[in-house]
Amino acid sequence: HGTPIDWYNFCREVSEDIVINNSEKIVGFGITVEIDESKFGKRKYNRGKRVDGVWVFGGVERISGKGFLVAVPDRSPDTLLDIIKEWILPGSIIISDCWKAYDKIE
Repeated sequence: HGTPIDWYNFCREVSEDIVINNSEKIVGFGITVEIDESKFGKRKYNRGKRVDGVWVFGGVERISGKGFLVAVPDRSPDTLLDIIKEWILPGSIIISDCWKAYDKIE
């Protein structure tokens, strides 16, 4: 018998696998895509703001809900721009939180 935490961790892993394995390229001129990055992991010693884990970058089409989720080594502008070019086709309208790494996007 598993604990509620074991069940939670199992559900989280299954959800993550579903999203990553079903990621789709965002295609279409004028399609609005929301992008963001986040760090998935645990706080060190369950205190403070520092999180040990992996950075993940993703995007979602507003109308269809199609999207992608990619683990990234860092949040540098070059890394994120390469992923944007791979997953979002030109002509799409990109909406972000205006984080400085997105300044290179045209």
